[in-house]
Amino acid sequence: MKILVTGASGFIGSFLCEEGLAQGCEVWAGVRRTSSRRYLQDERLHFAELDFAHPERLAEQLSHHQQAHGGWDVVIHCAGVTKCPREEDFERNNHLYTRHLVEGLMQAGITPRQFVYLSSLSIFGPVREEVVHREFPRGFDCQYAPITEHDTPCPNTAYGRSKLHAEQYLQGLGDRLPTVIFRPTGVYGPREKDYFLMAKSIRGHVDFSVGYRRQEITFIYVKDLVSAIYSAIRQGTVHRAYFVSDGGIYESRTFSDLIQRELGISWVLRIKSPLWVLRLISYVAGWCASVVGKTCTLNKDKFQIMKQRNWQCDITPLKEELGWTPQYDLERGVKETVAWYKQEKWL
Repeated sequence: MKILVTGASGFIGSFLCEEGLAQGCEVWAGVRRTSSRRYLQDERLHFAELDFAHPERLAEQLSHHQQAHGGWDVVIHCAGVTKCPREEDFERNNHLYTRHLVEGLMQAGITPRQFVYLSSLSIFGPVREEVVHREFPRGFDCQYAPITEHDTPCPNTAYGRSKLHAEQYLQGLGDRLPTVIFRPTGVYGPREKDYFLMAKSIRGHVDFSVGYRRQEITFIYVKDLVSAIYSAIRQGTVHRAYFVSDGGIYESRTFSDLIQRELGISWVLRIKSPLWVLRLISYVAGWCASVVGKTCTLNKDKFQIMKQRNWQCDITPLKEELGWTPQYDLERGVKETVAWYKQEKWL
């Protein structure tokens, strides 16, 4: 099986390449000329330079590949951005560049039997945030209901809107492009840099959280996300969209508590900020970043993400239809991630 992984130099993309090689596939890493190849050192990898920003150039690159090497059986489109200095950059990188890739493939006569698109749970936004009271043997518990595939997407971030627009474009192609979509919740693991900032903060004995209303968070370890994607590839699944999480529901400080334990930190100063303070800081930081043309960790999108209280999602279809079971709960995943940070001298 010949597989193209776009965004191969990134966090998730590099793991997708590794798993494809482990399964005996012919893996082509889609990269830019300037992309780092730090995690793409396996000699079995092939490389395809792809210029999403210039559709005519991209079409030439794909046509040349078709003539020289043939097409691909599967295209995993992992390329995209999660942070941008301006809102329009999300639309261009996550939506428009997806269109450029698909149109370039069609123009080159390359129609894969599966086009796997990596979307996000963020396309749904803050839905199902009404607290549900449920009876348990020891009394009553309050929690939110999981987001399901039948809910209406209401993204409140530029990132979520750009991913939704890409999904709508792909789904509108119907049988012209057999597509399967994955909508993971927060993805963490070795090589990931955003959750690493939390580990770095906790190593400095500080943990920052926001909001006083109940928050229920979900996660997916990168290797489990990759295994779910390859489960769909093995079964040839198309015209479906799946949520991906490890099936657990965690309190807002569970992740930081596990990091603290793995780092052996005896005490942590826990700072909980009101939402209005985070809003002010995020909007000012985001404005400053847009002025100088750089990305920053805190911005309007990040504020909306941290503000959202319900990150539950229904992974029943993924488990029943693909026979997939997550192998990492949060405790095991954090343990392996922190060990990697230490081994690589990040911590």
